[in-house]
Amino acid sequence: MQQEQIETRKIKGREIAKTSRISKVGNGWHVPSQSGAGFYIVQSNGFGASCNCPDHELRKCKCKHIWAVELIVTHEIDQDGNVTITKTIRKTYSQNWKTYNLAQEKEKELFMKLLADITSRIRQPAYTFGKPQNPLSDTIYSMVFKVYSTFSGRRFATDMKEAKEKGFVEKKIPRSSMFDYFNKKELTPLLCDMVTITSLPLRSVEKDFAIDATGFGTSVFQRWYSFKHGKEISSRRWVKCHFVTGVKTNIIPSVKITTEFDNDSPELKKLIDTTAEHFEMEEVSADKAYLSQQNLELVEEKGALPFIPFKTNSQANKNGMIWKKMFYLFQLHNEEFLEHYHKRSNAETSVMMVKSKFGGSVRSKTWTAQINEVLCKIICHNLYCVIMEMHELGIKPDFDRKVLEVSDKS
Repeated sequence: MQQEQIETRKIKGREIAKTSRISKVGNGWHVPSQSGAGFYIVQSNGFGASCNCPDHELRKCKCKHIWAVELIVTHEIDQDGNVTITKTIRKTYSQNWKTYNLAQEKEKELFMKLLADITSRIRQPAYTFGKPQNPLSDTIYSMVFKVYSTFSGRRFATDMKEAKEKGFVEKKIPRSSMFDYFNKKELTPLLCDMVTITSLPLRSVEKDFAIDATGFGTSVFQRWYSFKHGKEISSRRWVKCHFVTGVKTNIIPSVKITTEFDNDSPELKKLIDTTAEHFEMEEVSADKAYLSQQNLELVEEKGALPFIPFKTNSQANKNGMIWKKMFYLFQLHNEEFLEHYHKRSNAETSVMMVKSKFGGSVRSKTWTAQINEVLCKIICHNLYCVIMEMHELGIKPDFDRKVLEVSDKS
C-alpha cells in the first residue's frame, strides 16, 4: 500500500513537471498547486528536500511537489562533497506572431467566406403547402454566424446585413425565424455533419486524438424534494458535450451532446466510429472513465493504440489481447505509456479554446435549442482552427462536397 502511494505521488509529480512552470527562488523552488490556488515552496540542500504542502508537513514523506522538482533537477556530488545542481530547462515552443496576427486580422472575413461555402451545399426541403420557407442554407448560416458573434439577436442584425451585402446569403433571416430553427430537432443531425465536414481540411495533419467531455451552463434550473435534507433543492442544468479532438491542431471531428447524467464510456463508440471514417488514427488518449475491454478493442479495430490508464484494481487476465498488451505497457513501461497518454491534456486546450472564444454557456432555454447552439459553437471552433492552419501550415480549405439535407427520420 505504501509503495502504491509513493508511485501515485511520483506520477503526479511527473505530470506537474511536464505541465507546470517551476521557478527557482532563493534556496528553493516555486511549484504551482495542481488545484490552481497558489504555489508551494520546495527547499533542497542536495541531500534532502522539504515542502510546505499539507501532505509533506503531515506525513513527512516525499510529496508530489518534491518529485516534480527532482525530475527537473540533476544533483552531482564530487569527491570533496560539493553539490552541483543542474536544472533541466523545460522545452517551450515559440509563437510565429506574424502569421498569428495575420490570421487574427483576417479571421472574421475568412470565417464568413468558409461558412458560406459549407452552407451553400445545403439542399432546400421540397415545398409542400403554405407560406414558402426561408432558404435553409441562409438560416443555418445565420445560426452559426450568430453564435460566432456572441451577440444577442438584435445586435447581431448588423452582421447579417454585412453578410447579405457581401453576397454570402441571399436573404437576411428575421431573428424570430432564426430562433425558431434553433428549436428544430431535425437540424441536429445536419449540424453534426457540419462539425465533421469542417474538420476535414486537417485530416492529413491529425493522426493522434484525445477524447473527453465538458459541460456548457444554462439558465435553466431543476428542482426536487430531498427527503434526506427535508427541503426542496435546486441546481442549474447543463449540457454535456462528448468530443474527439486532434492533439496537434485541436480540431474536433466528432461530437455527441447528452444530458449531464449520461456516462462518458458508452459514447466512445460513436465518436471513434465517426472519426475513423474520415481520419487515419494512430493513437487515442482518454482518461480512466473510458476504460473497458470493448472500448480498447474498438480503438484497436480502427488501427489505433488506446492509451487509457488502468485502475488500481485492474488485472491483466480475462480481458482480451489488447487489454493485456496495454496493461503490461502501463505497468512495465509506465513512463513511456504516460508520454503518450498525456497528449490527452490537449483536450483541455480544446475546451478552453471553445469556451473562451464562444462562451462557456448557452443562451437558449429549450433542450433542443441548447443542443443545436452547442453544435454551432463546435462548428465555429473548427472553422477557426482551419483558418489558423491556413496561415501556419499553408493548408487549403478543402471541404467535402457532400450535399447536406434535413433527414426525414429525425
